[in-house]
Amino acid sequence: TTEQRRAHLLGIGAELFARHSYEQISIERVAEVAGISHGLLYRYFPSKQAFFAAVVEAEGESLLDASSPDPALSPLDQIKAGLEVYIAQAEHSPSAYRMAHQLGTIDSRQGPTRQARNVIQRDRVLNSVAALIPIEAETSLAVTSWLAFTQNAILDWIDNPVISRRQLHDLCMRTLHAAVKLPS
Repeated sequence: TTEQRRAHLLGIGAELFARHSYEQISIERVAEVAGISHGLLYRYFPSKQAFFAAVVEAEGESLLDASSPDPALSPLDQIKAGLEVYIAQAEHSPSAYRMAHQLGTIDSRQGPTRQARNVIQRDRVLNSVAALIPIEAETSLAVTSWLAFTQNAILDWIDNPVISRRQLHDLCMRTLHAAVKLPS
């Protein structure tokens, strides 16, 4: 079906963009890997930029789904588990993680989509934190800032892994504790 073909193409794009930079991938290469003509690929996506944006959107949605809070966990363990999903994705596919966080520099129209996912993540963290402390305006700002810190810490860790994965996870959690003043 059309939906299956589109999903297949997005999967190929995710694989290619995870291993190569945006500049290194051409529509012709994607079509070659998919075993179709580049004209057919253009029927699904009007440009390389649109294809890339669709790949990032699909990967972002997948990551958001994978990091969905597990109600069986304690509020703090929900946050830890979500963070672990992001670190694991960055470790498994550094290029894909980097691509998802650099989308705004390639396609400024995708900024609102990325921002919407950040809002969902912020609200998830705030819901967990709300079970531990009262939520104030400062708390919301602290969580938003913590998400940016965490994204940048993971990006830096990808390029410069001078600490272990566990140390990165602990650093991010200590930063959240300090930012929102969670009880020990």
